[in-house]
Amino acid sequence: MREKIKRLKSEIKKVVVGQEKMIDSLLAGLLCSGHILLEGVPGLAKTTTVNALAKTLGLDFKRVQFTPDLLPSDIIGAEIYDPKNNDFKIKKGPVFTNILLADEINRAPAKVQSALLEVMQERQVTIGEKTFKIERPFLVMATQNPVEQEGAYNLPEAQLDRFMLKLVIGYNTKEEELEIARRVANDAFEEIEQVMQKDDLMRIRDEVKKIHIDEDVEKYIIDLVFATREPEKYGLKNIKDYIEFGASPRASIDMYKASRAVAYLRDKDFVSPLEIAYIAKEVLRHRIVLSYEAEAEGVTSDYIVEKVLEKVAIP
Repeated sequence: MREKIKRLKSEIKKVVVGQEKMIDSLLAGLLCSGHILLEGVPGLAKTTTVNALAKTLGLDFKRVQFTPDLLPSDIIGAEIYDPKNNDFKIKKGPVFTNILLADEINRAPAKVQSALLEVMQERQVTIGEKTFKIERPFLVMATQNPVEQEGAYNLPEAQLDRFMLKLVIGYNTKEEELEIARRVANDAFEEIEQVMQKDDLMRIRDEVKKIHIDEDVEKYIIDLVFATREPEKYGLKNIKDYIEFGASPRASIDMYKASRAVAYLRDKDFVSPLEIAYIAKEVLRHRIVLSYEAEAEGVTSDYIVEKVLEKVAIP
């Protein structure tokens, strides 16, 4: 199974140059059944990567472009009147898939964003009086432009908390961008091949659950999360005023699961603090609610996570 994971990464790299952290994090989320939020300016291969991942796995893939005029029924589906039979029938929306790409999720108003909540948490959809289970595996991968751009809506905290990881995608290096330009100009992208089946993915998920986490490492995860809630108890008085609310219990759960997936991707059968540090920002950055003072001084949640990682004792 680990060999198949390596082949899967090789296939994705046929169309995506660089962005190693994004690929690893997407795979970690996939192996843990965790939803992922990708933030970055346009043109950084966010949509391309998700599309490539679906192709390599042979999974059903649908994309929804979020816009200000989108309705909840455009996502989950609706009851449609059938004049022939004088009855209503269910028209299922694009959420009935394995991988749903919610493109530019912060372009749609809160009512539409909230329509995803039940699907993301319960893996089910209620249309009218009927409830439908979503076929597994099911994963929401949402992209958003940085919130300072015009026409963007902040995602509510309740929905942000449903995302296992939030990835902030940066620009490629000069060498990588030159390689991208050459490939596009010469139409030199290779065709992606399917390397896994759904059953393979389920087997890998079972293997990930067997990755060992020592008790001291488990306590380290909890300490990192609690340091965002009670920073003064961990010698972090200097960041206390920057935090309105610390990370939720879901942060502990998701860091536990994501660290095992990262260890698996690194061919290890146990989790070390290195795996936790590698994935900590992605798990915590969207779950820390900053105070007005932090925003006024330009302090980011990434800065707070860095300080927490520096101060909390490593087992």
